[in-house]
Amino acid sequence: MSWTTPADLRAQVQKLWDKGDLLRPCVQGEAMPPRRLRLVGPTSTELSERFDAVRAWMADLRQGATPHSTPRYRIVLREFRHRVLGANAVPDEVWLDTLDDALALIGKQKDAKRFASLVHATREQYPVLWPALLPWLEKRPLQVLALVDAWPRLLAVVCWLQDHPRPGIYLRQVDLAGVDSKFIEANRGVLSELLDLALPMDAIDASATGTSQFCRRYGFKDKPLRIRFRLLDPQITLLPAGCEQDMGVTQAAFEQLDLPVNRVFITENEVNFLAFPPLPGSMVIFGAGYGFEVLAGARWLHQRDVFYWGDIDTHGFAILDQLRAQFPQVQSLLMDKATLLAHATQWGEEPQPVLRDLPRLTVEERAVFDALRDNRLRVGLRLEQERIGFDWLQKNLAALAPGDGAAFDIEDKK
Repeated sequence: MSWTTPADLRAQVQKLWDKGDLLRPCVQGEAMPPRRLRLVGPTSTELSERFDAVRAWMADLRQGATPHSTPRYRIVLREFRHRVLGANAVPDEVWLDTLDDALALIGKQKDAKRFASLVHATREQYPVLWPALLPWLEKRPLQVLALVDAWPRLLAVVCWLQDHPRPGIYLRQVDLAGVDSKFIEANRGVLSELLDLALPMDAIDASATGTSQFCRRYGFKDKPLRIRFRLLDPQITLLPAGCEQDMGVTQAAFEQLDLPVNRVFITENEVNFLAFPPLPGSMVIFGAGYGFEVLAGARWLHQRDVFYWGDIDTHGFAILDQLRAQFPQVQSLLMDKATLLAHATQWGEEPQPVLRDLPRLTVEERAVFDALRDNRLRVGLRLEQERIGFDWLQKNLAALAPGDGAAFDIEDKK
């Protein structure tokens, strides 16, 4: 028997709540129109053959409709005729007539009252902001309810940015009661949606997307990205002689360096970065911790040989492919078949390989990538860069021609 029970009816109303359908009319003070709930009752055959069970079902439904003598849903009956008992009435429809009935049925009266108070306060205290917020309140009423304690501070931030578009300061410098940088950072997702509605288009950098680019999108100063590198040629120094030429500079400073090197190596592994051997006219960049777009503004890199040394796995080749989107001249280092086969005892396992095609790989690189992706040597095969013998690295570096691939005179830059 699968006839609808009072619990089934409450579950239907709970779904309406979970979708925001019960709170949505409250945003504009509208009454909830009557809603018909889905009711599955006995068939004609069951009415005739299982009448005792039908009567028990009807009693249960009526009792569920009137707990504590307060109606919660309205039952519409239809008449049927029993061959022995004659004319009878059976539930045919169930309706919710008012929002109060729906809320009482699932015990959400207090939450709805809290939401209504928040909406009223927003409309009264922020009349200029209200038209912009209205679509968001209607779309996300449950999220608003979850933010009830933070809501006044969120609106304060929105109003402040309306008055101070693209302020050019750090979040720490926003001076609002109860609002600090941690509060803004913790609510960047919600604030982004509200600000996109409330601010004029010229106050928003549409190219900056996602919570990580919140500051750039709305004109705050952001923590500057730093690029760490080592100069590998003892004849090229930025720090005092005798110091390890290992340094980190901001992205803006790196773009202005135009260092006197022919070759630039990029590696994702810090130990490899630190152990990278001396090499004339060369430098190495530690690539971990930021995307390669951070290097794109350094135009001088386009005039250098750039080598990427990553893991021999599908993700390593995906990173190489991504890097070539910024620097098409990039060559791979130690990501070849010979290196892979020479280190079979060091093979590991890649848990979630990349399966998509990588259009920027060379023919040789694609052959290795396809072999890894298609599990031709072993399922999930990978060779991490730190497992490659140091002597193998030195021999391959020594085989590079001095200024391999770029015509650039170091002497001209000294």
